[in-house]
Amino acid sequence: MTEQTTKMDAANKIVKKYALGSFGAGFIPYPALDTAVLTGVQLKMLHSLAKVYKVEFSDELGKKIIAACLGAALPISLSLSASNLIKYVPVYGWVVKGVGTSIVAGVFTYAVGKVFIQHFESGCTFLTFDPQQVKQYFSSQLVQNEGINASFVGVRP
Repeated sequence: MTEQTTKMDAANKIVKKYALGSFGAGFIPYPALDTAVLTGVQLKMLHSLAKVYKVEFSDELGKKIIAACLGAALPISLSLSASNLIKYVPVYGWVVKGVGTSIVAGVFTYAVGKVFIQHFESGCTFLTFDPQQVKQYFSSQLVQNEGINASFVGVRP
């Protein structure tokens, strides 16, 4: 096994781990708190990926990058805002909103992670990250649920 394969395997495990953590963060019933926890999970994922690829990491730059990626996912984030209204339906509203938010949070984190694996694999750093260059790949990762549905539980499609 080559060093590059080992790095990619480690990076993919990190992305899966933090995407699962994001699923959990989506169930937090307080919108400001779930956003803070989700941002923390994503920052930690970026930091872990940076360690694997020996890339210098900065929390401040990481937050800006996550915000830029969120801009690419704006239609999904707007649907999340609209879904906040459903929480006012007793019991069922909280369950439906929690599941929906969790799925979107996990998929978003997974997509960010995959973008950075590709970015770091090509020898780039956080300083050379351009959200416009990865927008199409990021969007494809958002809609490509194959990794979310099966590989988290160890099943290959």
